[in-house]
Amino acid sequence: MQGISVLQFPRSSLKFGQQPIELTWTVEENIDLGAVLRSGREILLQGFNWESHKYDWWRNLERKVPNIAKSGFTSVWLPPAYHGIAPEGYLPQNLYSLNSSYGSEQLLKALLQKLKQYKVRAMADIVINHRVGTTQGHGGMYNRYDGIPLAWDEHAVTSCTGGLGTRSTGENFHGVPNVDHTQYFVRKDIIGWLKWLRSVGFQDFRFDFARGYSAKYVKEYIEGAKPIFSVGEYWDSCTYNGYGLDYNQDSHRQRIINWIDATGQLSTAFDFTTKGILQEAVKGQFWRLRDPQGKPPGVMGWWPSRAVTFLDNHDTGSTQAHWPFPSNHIMEGYAYTLTHPGIPSVFYDHFYDWGNSIHDQIVKLIDIRKRQDIHSRSSVRILEAKNNLYSAIIGEKVCMKIGDGSWCPTGREWTLATSGERYAVWQKQ
Repeated sequence: MQGISVLQFPRSSLKFGQQPIELTWTVEENIDLGAVLRSGREILLQGFNWESHKYDWWRNLERKVPNIAKSGFTSVWLPPAYHGIAPEGYLPQNLYSLNSSYGSEQLLKALLQKLKQYKVRAMADIVINHRVGTTQGHGGMYNRYDGIPLAWDEHAVTSCTGGLGTRSTGENFHGVPNVDHTQYFVRKDIIGWLKWLRSVGFQDFRFDFARGYSAKYVKEYIEGAKPIFSVGEYWDSCTYNGYGLDYNQDSHRQRIINWIDATGQLSTAFDFTTKGILQEAVKGQFWRLRDPQGKPPGVMGWWPSRAVTFLDNHDTGSTQAHWPFPSNHIMEGYAYTLTHPGIPSVFYDHFYDWGNSIHDQIVKLIDIRKRQDIHSRSSVRILEAKNNLYSAIIGEKVCMKIGDGSWCPTGREWTLATSGERYAVWQKQ
């Protein structure tokens, strides 16, 4: 690896709930990469939803930057900021054009400058699994990219999606040409583009549809462009039975952990396992929040420094609502993710569209997390996990409960820090 020294550990050490060794590495060209993952004090905001392209988005976000910074967020995930044929940005075409349905290049750069001024990092949405062609090529498919930068031919497209490249190294995203990452010229061009995004002012990356291509290429792209922080969307189905969600989701979280491991441990991943379990738990099944080893049951329970916890995003929630968190339990969800280890992320809709009360309750939880120095590797001691109640002590500094069961900590050292409907958080005096 160029300029990066990573200590590998055997794959078997990541099995069956054993805590992997937290590793550190040095990045000679950019010391911040290792520093951010080691520190574990990130709090992310997803800065858009599925409808944001309709609302002069870059200008809207720029107005909110002071509030975003004051609230304690360290990074804002922005929607795809480059040209595509769908307004939401997830069918990209001309990667070097920063004029999108979210606003002009000029407005984007004003937003990036404002974020830099307020010391909040901008996260770029990296959609490189697929790319819509400009002209017809082999087989009459739109699998050539003539007339725009990165003017690839059919060899840049996987053979399974109508190109002359090799087979995909992951799952297909149907209906559009999938990029063949095995091609050296493709990877070289992508790294050049990612470096250019870094120079424009994006510091962090979110890798879209990470199941679509091998994680070893994500590793290569991170090493090449050196984002300060990266997160991958490795989203597949949890295990269900005839009665609902299985209690044991170890195989689901293991697949996410395998993906993180294959990135050379350089990327984090969204903790879809925790989301799937938590949104069932809040319906009166809080026993789900303790695994057989007494740990949290998601990726957060096995590899917290690489687990980005969240309740909803533009796919699961918003107007798409593919897998939504129960709307009347949102604050119980945030009382869990914002007090627990992992790297918490907050969804734009909850923070800005669901009223001042929800906004202020989330800000209060972020403030407690920061003041009590809860971080991605903080310890968790689960005290109760039954139908109507979950309680835990985190980092020996914060105590919390969610659910309608009555509970409070014993000991005079605990004082109530905040509370709301079906949740309460205490801190040590």
